[in-house]
Amino acid sequence: YAFFRSVFDHVARDYPDIEAEHVLVDAMTMHLVLRPGHYNVIVTENMFGDIISDLGAATIGGMGLAPSAEVGLTQGLFQAAHGSAPDIAGKGIANPYGTVLSAAAMLEWLGGRHGDNRLIDAARRIRDAVDSAMAEGLLSRDLGGTDTTARITAALCERVAAAS
Repeated sequence: YAFFRSVFDHVARDYPDIEAEHVLVDAMTMHLVLRPGHYNVIVTENMFGDIISDLGAATIGGMGLAPSAEVGLTQGLFQAAHGSAPDIAGKGIANPYGTVLSAAAMLEWLGGRHGDNRLIDAARRIRDAVDSAMAEGLLSRDLGGTDTTARITAALCERVAAAS
């Protein structure tokens, strides 16, 4: 992926205060397991990014927990890192945490872009609600719990409303 790397290097020169590393994808998967806290942002092309994001999600407990943000200069796309999971659609057993945390990331990004501390505060309240719910043991089946999607979502809504 010489072209991708050359574009990355060209853009990186404009940001000398940001440390950049080059790592082959097989080594990157090892580094994520051995040093998961070392990386803040990983820039990669789509196929390797998909593989790396799945591994990253597994290191925090599973695909259902992983938020995702794809941001450019003016637009962002925020979604859970997992796929649509058609095998469990409509069964009430999907883990909503990744989607909810993606919404928090979106609010934080929008708040930063527009200087709106209300959005940043809302993102914090959502993350606090997730932390509280998980600490209380509200867990979906993929995390070893028995709570339904609706139960977890309702509990999160109650917590965010109470923090307002």
